Formats: sequence, C-alpha cells, structure tokens
Amino acid sequence: MWSFTAFATAALIIAGYISPSDAHRALASTIITRQSKLLSSYDYIIVGGGTAGLTVADRLTEDGKTTVLVIEYGPNVHPNSIKTISGGFGGMGSGYLYNIQSVPQTNLQGRTTAVQAGKIVGGSSAVNALMTVRGTTEDYDRWGSFFSEKSDWSWKGLLPYFKKALNFVPPNADVVASARMTYNTEFWGNTSGVYAAWPSFQYPGTTLIMEAFKGLPGVEFPGDSGAGKPGVYWYPQFMDPTKVERSFAKTGHLDNVQPSRSNYHLIADSRVTKILFNGTTATGVAFVPASSKTVTNPTTVVASKEVIVAAGGIHSPHILQLSGIGPKKILSAAKIDTIVDLPGVGQNFQDHPMLQATYQYRNLNVKPSPDDMFMNATFATWAQNVWRANKTGPNSIATGNAAAWLSFPVISSRAADLSNQLLAQNHTQYLPADVDPSVARGYASQMRSLAAALKSNDTAFFNFVITGGSTSGILIDLHPLSRGTVNVDARDPYGRVPLVDYRALANPLDISIMTEIHRYARKFHFENPLTSTWKTTELVPGLSTTTDKDWSDYIIESLSPSEFHPVGTCAMMPRDLGGVVDEELKVYGTQRLRVVDASVMPTLPGGNTCQTVYAVAEKAADLIRSGAGTRA
Repeated sequence: MWSFTAFATAALIIAGYISPSDAHRALASTIITRQSKLLSSYDYIIVGGGTAGLTVADRLTEDGKTTVLVIEYGPNVHPNSIKTISGGFGGMGSGYLYNIQSVPQTNLQGRTTAVQAGKIVGGSSAVNALMTVRGTTEDYDRWGSFFSEKSDWSWKGLLPYFKKALNFVPPNADVVASARMTYNTEFWGNTSGVYAAWPSFQYPGTTLIMEAFKGLPGVEFPGDSGAGKPGVYWYPQFMDPTKVERSFAKTGHLDNVQPSRSNYHLIADSRVTKILFNGTTATGVAFVPASSKTVTNPTTVVASKEVIVAAGGIHSPHILQLSGIGPKKILSAAKIDTIVDLPGVGQNFQDHPMLQATYQYRNLNVKPSPDDMFMNATFATWAQNVWRANKTGPNSIATGNAAAWLSFPVISSRAADLSNQLLAQNHTQYLPADVDPSVARGYASQMRSLAAALKSNDTAFFNFVITGGSTSGILIDLHPLSRGTVNVDARDPYGRVPLVDYRALANPLDISIMTEIHRYARKFHFENPLTSTWKTTELVPGLSTTTDKDWSDYIIESLSPSEFHPVGTCAMMPRDLGGVVDEELKVYGTQRLRVVDASVMPTLPGGNTCQTVYAVAEKAADLIRSGAGTRA
C-alpha cells in the first residue's frame, strides 16, 4: 500500500507543483546533502535551522503536503558535547558557535566581547545552558502595548504557546519531598517533542539558600516558574527525561519527524547570501556552501508562498540588510541597493548584561554540596557510579534549577527615583548620533514602559542563580536600558561578519540599576538574619567597594554586556516606532517575507530567552497557517 506521503507527493505531481523527478527525490530523504537533490521550488523557505526555524518547519509540514526547505549555516551533527547535561555548559565548549567579536565598547574601556550564537542545526538551543525559564506577565504585555491594549501579543495570548512549546515532565516525588520543591502543571503542556524535565537529585544547600530569601521583606515564592511572576522559584531544564540528554530544537522538531516526512527538507552547511525579490515581493533565496570564500555562482531556490527569516538576533538583521532591507544610509555605504528603506533593521539591539559578584560561604554546613564532587572522593565516586548505572544523581543537574528573579521595588528603595530619572531623560541623547527619528520614538516608548516597570512588583530586574554550593558568582540585569546595533560591515558586506555593537552603558542609568542589584546581593548576604551564620566573605568586588563611584568604576571595568541572549534587531513594533515587523511578523514594506526568532522581541523578557523563542515560533506557525487557510 502507498504511504500517506506517497499520496501527498502524487497529489503535488498532479497539481503541477513538482515534477516526477523532484517527487522521487522528495521521497528519498528529508536531509539534503547535495544541492542537486533540492526541489526547484518550495512553499516556504526558512533561513536558519535553529530554535525558531525548526519549530516553524515542523508545524508547517505537519499536514504532509506543505513543502518546506530549511537552510542552516552550521552542520547537522549531534556530538556528545551537545547531549551532555552535567554542568550545563557542554554546548558552549562544543565548538559549534559563531566566531564573532563585538566592536570595542566605548564605555567598557575599549574591551570587546564574544558574540555567542549556535552555529549548528538546532541553533542556540543546542549550545545554551539548558535553563528553562519564562519572563513575567508584564514582559509580554509590554510587547503588545506598543501596538494597542487589544494586541494578542501578551501574556494571555502567548500562554497557550508556552504550553504547546514544551513537554513538561514533573520531578520525581522523592526529590520534590526532600528539596521541598513546588510546581504547577497548569502552566505547562505535554505534547511537544521538546522536553522540560528535572534532575533526579538536588543539593540540600539549594533549598537552604532559596529559603534564606525569606529573611528579607517583599520576596515572593511563586508556586511554579511558568506562572509569570517574579520571585524565588524552581525551574526545569531542557532535558529528555528518558535519555537524560539535552532536548532541543533538533531532537524535538527534526529528528522525531525525519525521514518519514518527505515534505520537510533541510540542507546544512549553507550560507544564505540574500533574499531574492521581484520588486518588494520575496520570491526565494540565494545561498552558497558555508565554506565558500565568495558569494558568486550561488544556488537559488524559489519560495512559492513565503520566505521566513529565522537566523537569530545577530544574523536575521544581517541577512535583511544584505538583501536590501534596512536603513538606506547603511546600505548605501555598503553599496547595497535599497529595496525597502527600513530604519529599524539592526537597531534596538539588546542583551542581558552580567557581572561577577563572588560570595564564599565558610559555614553553610549542609552536605552533600557541589564542592564534594571535587573535594570528597567518596561522594564523587558514588556520583560517577549511579550515573554510569542509570544516569541519575548529581550529574543529571545542568546549571541548576533555582534562582531569584526579583522586582526593583523589592531590591531597592530607589525605584521611584530612578523611574523618574528615566522619564525625565532626553532619550535620543543615548542613541547613536545619526539615529532615525522613528527608532528614537520607539526607544522613548520603551523607556516610558520600563520607567513604569521600575516601580512595579510584576517585572523582574534582579537575577541571582542558586547552585547550592559554597560560592555564588553572577548577577544579571534583566532589563538594560542601553541599545546597540548589528549592521553590515561596509568594507566587505558579503565577506565579513556583521558589526556588533552592544553600546554597553550608553544609558548611564544602567550603572545606577546595576549598582542597586549589587547592593541587594550584599544585603542578602550581610543584613539577613537567615544568612548570618554562613560566615560569608565577599571575594569580588570586595567590601571596600561602597560609594557610587566605586560601583561605577567596578561596573565599567568588569561588566560583560552579554549573557548570550541577543534580541530586538528586527523589532515587532509599529513602523513609525522603528519597527521591522508587524503583529503577524511580516516585514514592513515587503510581501511574502516574515521574521520569526528572538530578533522580533521588542524588549527583553526577564529571563533566559530560549523558552520564549519556542513560544514565539509556535504562535508564528499558527499565524502563517492561518494566513494560508490551513491553521491547525
């Protein structure tokens, strides 16, 4: 008997969409290793086989007949370094990341920083630290507010897609009891191929440190990380609970449907050089092998319905600009013909800045501890044995599963003062000198929203990850005010990587906010009755750092402008506010072209971005199918 895919392919032949020879190739495999195996035309071409791209491709091809080609720069591999859970940073050291350095940062003493993004099928979901976290309700309501109060880009509008995006597997009952964990399945789904699961072990120190936040006023303890509320809570990790390996876009949205879904094609190791247009209508793409030193003689493929750019916060704006979509003055300087003068492309760049703040606990007095993996041979041997036997124990923990995500009024008495200072600013002053007026208006609108957020108990600004060990070390500012840029390099736009400028600390209030974040961390450790017996030492920056100038000097000297969460460079905002895409993620001024990835987020969520990207992609897939009359 014929399979369903055979019937679907036959129908495409009869309808004239593909030739018999194309049909034979289509039935052969979904992973394309040679350009000669490509169809000449697909319904949809997706540029980027990462977190968003693979999610959208999976959803669009579920009907068995809609043809989709995904083009990914990186290789289609699945090495052990990507699979590894223990420690959470195996992906970061895998070698499958782009080699990009930012431009020297004027406000960071001329330092540059690595621009990290996954260069592999699966994208950054293959290399991130496995933290499965959402922002707060206000983070997502803020997005829609730039359009209207009725916008469906809101917590309410996204929650169904957060549920659809992940398959939540509750923690083991014994771990829940011993660690006093809480969770609520009301905020989760259980149908996705991408898993949110839990380690089979938690260090008792994690619970102790979490509960120490009860010693300071105003801290809430939401019952689940998915509730959209600031506070101190447990959160899962991106892990297949059966294999105890990384669960990511490749495993959840490609491997589980390939090779049976013959209408879903992917070609890896390929660099898209530009989107092809007929006037302002996207008609396809041109690409070359990723190893190619030139862009001459590219392969071209037609998209009969849409081109969907899903290359991430760094590369999506780069591809748009290379294709003639972007700020005309930047394109003209690079000798790129302007198809649509869209000033917001590559602007509004944001990432979560982080700072080291190292505290050592000399009397935490709870065992076992993460330190015992290195200092207690008996415990380390036990951990290795249970892992080898059944993949349980401490090695099933990635970077940890608990953190504090606190609002600004909880951490600082200066909330109203800094909010008023932000409102009073001439916001354009803190943008590039030649900023387009529409981008400046959008930035001012964002700053008004964040001024309100500074006084709100429903937006988290402070992030402190809890590991349960004798030291802690990183603080995150979840809503920086400074905005950077990602633009083509006019010296060689097609041959060089984009110019990435974080413009760190361009808005001086970022220093004030980060100072308050550090002061609260110090307060937690030294002015808290529940931490008084820990005998804490502040190793970095040290207790001699006290005045505003001391903190400013330390921040300028030590800040990393990136937690590897690039967003905002193809912002979903009204066009007169510097937006690049509308509420259907369609690129302004074009037809049959969308962007679907972290670049469309107009402002950062107050948490790691991966889970939000999955939700955006799920919602985008419904928008696309609805527009094509095939919504599931």
